[in-house]
Amino acid sequence: MTEELEQILLRMTEPDNAVIQQATMQLKQLFKDPAIIPALCAVMSGSPNPQVRQSAAVMLRLRVKKQWRKINSADRESLKAVVLTAFMQEAEHQVQHSLAQLCAMMVKYETPNSWPALLQLLNQATKSVNPHDRQVGMLLLNKVIESNPEAFQPHYNQLLQLFSTVLPDHNNPTALYYCILTLTAMTPYTGTEHMRPMQSIIPSLIAALKQLIKADESRASESMEVFNELMDSEVSIILPHVESMVHFFLEVGSDTKLTDSLRVKALSCIAFLIKLKSKTVLKKKLLLPILQAIFPILTATPPPGEQDPEDDEDDDGDGADNDNPKHCAAQVIDTMALHMPPEKLFHHLMPLTQACLASNDPYQRKGGLMCLAVLAEGCADHICSNMLSSVLQTVCQSLSDSDQVVRIAALFALGQFSEHLQPEVSKHCEELMPLLLGYLSSLNQAKVGHVTKAFYALENFMENLGSDIEPYLPTLMDTMLSALNNTDSLKIKELTVSAIGAIASAAKESLVPYFPPIIESLRGFLTTTTEEMRSLQNQSLDTLSVLARTIGKEVFSPLAAECVQLGLKLSESIDDPDLRRCTYSLYSSVSTVSPDCLTPHLTPITRVMLHALKSNEGITEHIKEDKAFVLLDDDEDDDEKETKDCDECLEDEPETDVRDVAGFSVENAYIEEKEDACEALGEIAYNTGAVFQPFLESSFKQVFEMRDYPHEDVRRAAFEAMGQFCCAQHKVWTENPTDFNHQALLMMLDVVLPSFLKTVRIEPERQVVMAILETLNSVIKSCKEEVFQSPTRLKEISHAIRDVLKKKTECQDYDDDDDDQQAEYDALLQEYAGEGIPLLAASVPADKCAPFLNELLPLILSKTKPSCNVAEKSFSLGIIGEILEALITTSGGRELASQLSNRLLPIMYGGVKDDDPEVRNNSVVGLGCLAQAAGPLVASEYPTLLSVFSKLLGKEADFKVIDNLCAALCRMIMGNMDAVPLDQVVPVVVARLPLKEDMEEYKTVFSCFAMLYTKYPALIVKLMKPIVESSCHVLSNKDVDKETQKKIATLLNQFAQQHLSEFQAAATSLPGEQQAKLSAVIGAS
Repeated sequence: MTEELEQILLRMTEPDNAVIQQATMQLKQLFKDPAIIPALCAVMSGSPNPQVRQSAAVMLRLRVKKQWRKINSADRESLKAVVLTAFMQEAEHQVQHSLAQLCAMMVKYETPNSWPALLQLLNQATKSVNPHDRQVGMLLLNKVIESNPEAFQPHYNQLLQLFSTVLPDHNNPTALYYCILTLTAMTPYTGTEHMRPMQSIIPSLIAALKQLIKADESRASESMEVFNELMDSEVSIILPHVESMVHFFLEVGSDTKLTDSLRVKALSCIAFLIKLKSKTVLKKKLLLPILQAIFPILTATPPPGEQDPEDDEDDDGDGADNDNPKHCAAQVIDTMALHMPPEKLFHHLMPLTQACLASNDPYQRKGGLMCLAVLAEGCADHICSNMLSSVLQTVCQSLSDSDQVVRIAALFALGQFSEHLQPEVSKHCEELMPLLLGYLSSLNQAKVGHVTKAFYALENFMENLGSDIEPYLPTLMDTMLSALNNTDSLKIKELTVSAIGAIASAAKESLVPYFPPIIESLRGFLTTTTEEMRSLQNQSLDTLSVLARTIGKEVFSPLAAECVQLGLKLSESIDDPDLRRCTYSLYSSVSTVSPDCLTPHLTPITRVMLHALKSNEGITEHIKEDKAFVLLDDDEDDDEKETKDCDECLEDEPETDVRDVAGFSVENAYIEEKEDACEALGEIAYNTGAVFQPFLESSFKQVFEMRDYPHEDVRRAAFEAMGQFCCAQHKVWTENPTDFNHQALLMMLDVVLPSFLKTVRIEPERQVVMAILETLNSVIKSCKEEVFQSPTRLKEISHAIRDVLKKKTECQDYDDDDDDQQAEYDALLQEYAGEGIPLLAASVPADKCAPFLNELLPLILSKTKPSCNVAEKSFSLGIIGEILEALITTSGGRELASQLSNRLLPIMYGGVKDDDPEVRNNSVVGLGCLAQAAGPLVASEYPTLLSVFSKLLGKEADFKVIDNLCAALCRMIMGNMDAVPLDQVVPVVVARLPLKEDMEEYKTVFSCFAMLYTKYPALIVKLMKPIVESSCHVLSNKDVDKETQKKIATLLNQFAQQHLSEFQAAATSLPGEQQAKLSAVIGAS
């Protein structure tokens, strides 16, 4: 049989498909013979043809993988002996590689201790003085440890000792390569007992990699993964060697003679280190050396005749070619901005940036602009507070630079500013909007790459303008509709459709006059069936979704049913994850304006979304060895169907074991589809209410499964959807308060909330934790006391908030000797946690909340110190105000507010004197809420409060602070009317009406007026004219909520009924338009 098998395998190497197919059929017959294993062993050991030997080894590996437990013990022992002998005798590397993989497969079933010959061989070969034997030994060691790393844990210290002798052997780069790969595979399974030996080999590891780079850049690039694994698994291993590691990464990243992929790996390691341990980087004084090395990469001039990918005229902005050293250098600065205190970063960064911006070299100027652009997200507060005007001026001047690469970078910077520096950037609308419109009109539409960048900047800027966009609407829509009708470029049409969505986000109902021509254009794109139109079609669906949310219910509702039908038809007829994702967003948007239109179609809508969440489409496995014998492998499956008795022993074996896989890659489109499916299911569940109940359980189960998905955006969306499911169930129970609905809510909360709190502590990605905290706050706000039905829930949530505020969670870079400065996003994470404290205070009786409040308050108060920055002081004083506001309506709140007053009053009095208007504002709010919450219990403090407010009113110039001073005085009146000289205070409040900025405080002001009118009507009647006048401002202001408008309408009706002559006198003094509005309100009641 051996000879026959060898001949068949030889024929399978021939370049003739017919011969290969015939040989495959013959092999299938031979594989039914139990003697196939000894025959394969004989061929693997004795054939003179290396291809045949390799084929036999691969087939044996497949046989072992599928049928190891069916192989009798004598054959197993024989195979173990034969494979080791063959391995040591083999001279061809490719065959050795396949033999090592065969050993690795066997190690999955045979523990190292049950295969002493393997351990003996590894020990001899890896320690051999013969370089070739050592190479071969390290190859085998690498494969068996990658296959089953945990089984080798008892030998880790011994192996680390071995590595300390292999790594300094720079004359054997192959051994170095396999040694480093083995270390990479072991690292996630190391424990504290391995810490010291791991730390001790880091210098040798760096030196070995330097040598490997000289010998084989491709292998060196693969080996660089060891640093990511070390940082990701146990970052403390590398901390003593951070300086030498960083210098090594910079040396590799800066070397233009090396391949881009290797340089990118090195620069990515720096970014990852900064993300995990930014404080260590700062402490070791590595920030400046990193920046000094990064800037020459960021500003490098491309080789003659070439250009950076983003400057290519054909670049459509999809970022496909962005994996290059220059892009990575920008990412390093971006990571610094996200993870370092801005004050420390900018001290070193700005001199370098300013030198670039002042340079005569266009690529230096471009680099300076790119640096400013990537700082915007992470350092938004710092830029807005300290340098917004100057950086905007720089960017605007660069838009007219003589060199196009600089103009393109300026557009990117402006787009980033528009996205991240809101609302401050929008205040410069009058300067920027004409500049952008003029720039767009001057472009040559043939230069699609340049037009794409211009649209990016314009779109990001317009999206956040709100009503400020209205003066520009005619020009904008003229330009957009003209582009849709007159250009042949599908890319320009796609950009235009996207821009219309941005305009709609800002303009809202003001876009109604342009709605018919927009819809007419979109219809044509939405009903297309051609592949080249797909991207435009998807963008049209996205813009339609934006229109549904913004144009107004009355305008869009007639189209709602048609939109749902369109989405279903498209997703049924076109298999495209991007298109399906867009239909999910469309269904979500329709649910906000016309949920009834979704009701008949919830079955197919939820089916396609749940399928998207379950699906493994778009995931590509990178198998470590090409399966040359797939047909044969399939035939074994058929064989197994005939002998089902063995299936049970193999049922736990996956078709492809994860350790046979070198890695997974997932297409972005499928990740985004899962993300949007989660978001859509949550929103649709909430908006459709009771009719979604039949789909809630299956949707919840599938979304809950996604909480551990590898990609953070999907995890984030899953947690947000879980929160919306809770709010949806609460709404259903509120509308139909049956015991069944109540129990369903409590059961859901008992699953969701522990998952939230656990993930807050263990999740490594800050953005996911921020989303969970924000969602948790929404659930508490919506479900209130139902959240706290579990007796331990208040303590659990309070402790999770405490851990975030103390920087004790996995995603926070905590340091024992932390200073007060931190990255803005780290501060934002703590803000999300802090915002939960007032919600706790509002949801449970004060006596239950008090112990936890007393534990959490010092953590908030610590951010009011003079050394804290404006954002921290503003946040902490804002939280104090919200806690006190919650105590106004909470059972026992008056007593608790009084108890807290001694601790809080000095801090809030200090805040009133602060230079920053936001800090002053939040201090005023807090003082007002304390007065209202504690009332008579702080009566002794009223004279001081009145004095402080009086002095501040006399000199305050900020409209928002003045509005809140009026509200604070009203709160004092509502808290303890008898302690306020009403005849002096009320006219002062009325004189400051109408409010200029903080429209929410109308609710406070008019609640106070209503209370005063009940108790002291003469006082209010005396001031009726200005009160009626300001009422008209409120009734015509769309920024004031309906509840407040209703309260004001009630008060006006009381005036009309009880003091008609005074009311008429006040009304007749108004302009005609306001008189009509007033008459309509009175008539409607």
